Amino acid sequence: MSLDKVKNFFKNIGLEDRIKVLDDSTATVELAAKAVGCEIKQIAKSMTFLVKEKPVMIVCAGNVKINNSKYKSHFHEKAKMIPASMIEEYIGHNMGGVCPFAIKNNVAVYLDESLKANEIVYPAAGNEHSAVKLTLNELEQYSNATMWVDVCKEI
Repeated sequence: MSLDKVKNFFKNIGLEDRIKVLDDSTATVELAAKAVGCEIKQIAKSMTFLVKEKPVMIVCAGNVKINNSKYKSHFHEKAKMIPASMIEEYIGHNMGGVCPFAIKNNVAVYLDESLKANEIVYPAAGNEHSAVKLTLNELEQYSNATMWVDVCKEI
């Protein structure tokens, strides 16, 4: 179970108390913000793509979407999302719980500049009823992000 993998990941770094397992769904940005009790922009959504057939995760603020021209400028190809039915195979988590922790080794994680509007963010924690409270510095450190990118625009 993905939630257990993420719990174990955070237990190993002494932050397991940051994971919130909620009764309400966190499967969408709106549901997650309501369940956690935060602003939509504080939800750190993880979007998954294939770049040259390799999995890439872009973690961005909940109030933005991918800007196709910025994405193409950075990755040198059109955005190609991983189909929902294949996310677990490529990433290691199911849709609704995708996060940059306890993922497969070959996934490149990028953090979008849109996150910098927040001091605290809430990415998912492995399933559609979980979130983890992190500072931006903690997200950067524990996600093993490749780099910061600017590939989104406000919705």
